[in-house]
Amino acid sequence: MQTIADCLSSLYTLTFANAHVWGLLATLPFLIGGLVGTVFPALPGTVLILVGFLVYGSITGFDSLSVGFFVGQMVLVALSYLIEFFATAFGVKMFGGSKAAAWGAVLGSLLIFVLGPIGIIVGPLLGAIAGELIMEEQIKQALHSGVGSFLGFMGGVIANLVISGLMIAWFVWQLL
Repeated sequence: MQTIADCLSSLYTLTFANAHVWGLLATLPFLIGGLVGTVFPALPGTVLILVGFLVYGSITGFDSLSVGFFVGQMVLVALSYLIEFFATAFGVKMFGGSKAAAWGAVLGSLLIFVLGPIGIIVGPLLGAIAGELIMEEQIKQALHSGVGSFLGFMGGVIANLVISGLMIAWFVWQLL
């Protein structure tokens, strides 16, 4: 009977009395939400991931996460937003779009605040097309620019997924 009690006591100490277990459990929803936000840009994906790391650190007393880790993570978050901002405009330029189309795509992404998550996909497309039409380009060129904005957006999503994966891998590496 004593052996069972010792086993249960050891199991309790390894799990429920361990701040690292609680830290991981509290961090998990932020990591999942961050990955979802990376694919569906209505949520600030990389910021949620960083907040999860801060939650973990606050629960565990920051004993396994250094200042350098957090500085590096903030650099990755900033990089993800720069990529997100410029990827759509880059896609427009790659498809021969004008500066007006690139600006239209960037400004069109603000439709997220009107249309919700679908606005981040439809907005740049419509913005690039509108930019070309304002510059009196042919509809064919306007549609090319719109397609370029969509492909640029998708490239940005893929790049942000890679950055999110790097952030999480670095976190796991720090814990090992």
